Amino acid sequence: MNSLKHQAAEKLKQLLGQVPAIKLDDMLPEALSGEGSPDFQVHLRAAGRPRTLVCELSANGQPRHVRYGLFQLRSYIANNKGNLVPIFIAPYLSTDSQALCREHEVGFFDLHGNAFISFDGIYIERLVAGAPPAERRKLKSLFAPKAAQVLLAMLCDPKRAWRVAELAEASDVSLGHASNVRVALLDREWALIDSDGISLAKQNALLDAWRDNYEAPAGEKLRYYTHLHGRAFEEAARKALCLEADKAHAALVSYSAANWLAPYARTGTSFFYADDIGLEKLKDELQLSSASKGENVVIVLPKEKWLLSDIVEPAPGIICTSP
Repeated sequence: MNSLKHQAAEKLKQLLGQVPAIKLDDMLPEALSGEGSPDFQVHLRAAGRPRTLVCELSANGQPRHVRYGLFQLRSYIANNKGNLVPIFIAPYLSTDSQALCREHEVGFFDLHGNAFISFDGIYIERLVAGAPPAERRKLKSLFAPKAAQVLLAMLCDPKRAWRVAELAEASDVSLGHASNVRVALLDREWALIDSDGISLAKQNALLDAWRDNYEAPAGEKLRYYTHLHGRAFEEAARKALCLEADKAHAALVSYSAANWLAPYARTGTSFFYADDIGLEKLKDELQLSSASKGENVVIVLPKEKWLLSDIVEPAPGIICTSP
């Protein structure tokens, strides 16, 4: 934390030094004394008027941690006299975290380069596009296959409150995986927790982030051609997609699933997930022939077999991946 503190203090000093109207008197990178005190302070003069920036530093810039830091800053400002300006600092602050700071009238600065500081006619605002690689990796890990199993269980019943053990069992993942997803959702305030457990609070924000960071599941992609179309294709697909003991060996996916669930797009290609058994059924019923180009049927044999368990039946005999 001391290394992060000195790095933050140095970068803040460089930022303020770019404003001619600001003259730095001194910067004290050591923690202020007293419980609840900010991590360091900056004494300066803005257009000749003395000001003190009181800076709260957090190693985690997710909204839940930002909200706590803002509470600390506002409490300190309320209980101490002087020309104090609150500033929240973290390695990276997302747009949601930045919005929290603005809402509470607290300046912010992150090591990625985002900044917003306003006082006494001084206005500093700098927004950097994108997120640092480490932050992108963290977000992508939330939508990796094992974590996705947890998210899917929660999204299927978004109002339900879950205990971690229940969530792990329903998702068929370890307690550790379920717990990691729980922490990530709470940190981003996409979920809330009470005495009954954790439940989704902002499922639309979660889905938007998943869309923006989506990666197709790994698997072997096979391309075929069929002369069947229209009702003949649909009837053949129903025969191939039949359930066995509530288990699907093949399912419509992508645009083909959307055609039954939310028909707002059209494509001339049909898309399926299948296991080895489902693949053979699709080949037989749809009368498929291999195609190096000009294919109109694409079948993916997914590496993650649980994808064939997350299914819905919007019409008799039509098996699709769930929304």
